[in-house]
Amino acid sequence: MTALVATERLCKIFDGGTRALDAIDLAVEPGEFVSIVGPSGCGKSTLLRLIAGLSPASEGRIVWPGGAPGRGEIGFVFQDATLMPWATAFDNVWLPLHLGGRSRAESRAEIDQALKLVELDGFAASYPRALSGGMRMRVSIARALVTHPRILLLDEPFAALDEITRFRLNDDLLRLWRAQGWTVIFVTHSVFEAVYLSTRVVVMSPRPGRIVADVAVDLPQPRQPAMRTSAEFGAVARAVSDRLSVAMAA
Repeated sequence: MTALVATERLCKIFDGGTRALDAIDLAVEPGEFVSIVGPSGCGKSTLLRLIAGLSPASEGRIVWPGGAPGRGEIGFVFQDATLMPWATAFDNVWLPLHLGGRSRAESRAEIDQALKLVELDGFAASYPRALSGGMRMRVSIARALVTHPRILLLDEPFAALDEITRFRLNDDLLRLWRAQGWTVIFVTHSVFEAVYLSTRVVVMSPRPGRIVADVAVDLPQPRQPAMRTSAEFGAVARAVSDRLSVAMAA
C-alpha cells in the first residue's frame, strides 16, 4: 500500500547547533495508528511538528504520495488543550473553520457533529473553566476533527490526566479512529498506552532522535479494557520496553 506520508532522512538542527532529529525514515500508511515512544528530549514532538508543517526540516524531506494536504487536512492535538478561555466549547471548535473563512451559522452542523462525536453535545455553551480536564481535551479533539482531516497528530494529549480519565479517552479515541477511518500518529511516554492504542509502535533513541525499532502490534481489534491485563498485551509491552531500554543504554 502507498504511504499517506513518509519522511526521508529527515533531520532537524536548531539554532545553536543542537541536532534534535537525525535521518528519520518513517512511512505511515492510510488507516494506521502509529505511536511514537522515546525518552524525553528525543525529538518526538519535533517530528510531529515537522510533519504538520509547523516547523521546517533542516535536512531530508517529507513526502505526501497522494498530494500535499490542504487547509484543515492535518489535525493537531497538543499536550495542553490550548483552548481560548473566553470562548465557549462551540466557539473553540469553530476556530479552524473561522480561520478558513466560515461563519458560525454555516459551520453549526459540523461543529454540533464534532461535539457529538466526542460526547459533548450537551456542553456547546460551556466555557473551559466549567469543564474537567478530560472534557477540555475532548473539545480540543473535536476542534481537530471538525475539518475532517486526512491525518490526526496527537502530542501526548492525555499525559496530564488521571489514569481513569486517560483510559476512557484512550477507548474514545480508538472508537473515533475506527469510525472515522483516520490515520493517526500519536506521541506518548507510556509504553502501555502506545501498545493499547496502536497498530505499530515506533521507538526512538535519545537525542539526536533516531528510529531504533518499529514494532507491529498484532493484538485483536477492537481493543477492550481487559486486554491490558492479558498475557499477549504484556508480551508486546515487554518487547517495546526492551527495545526502549537498549536504545537508552546505547
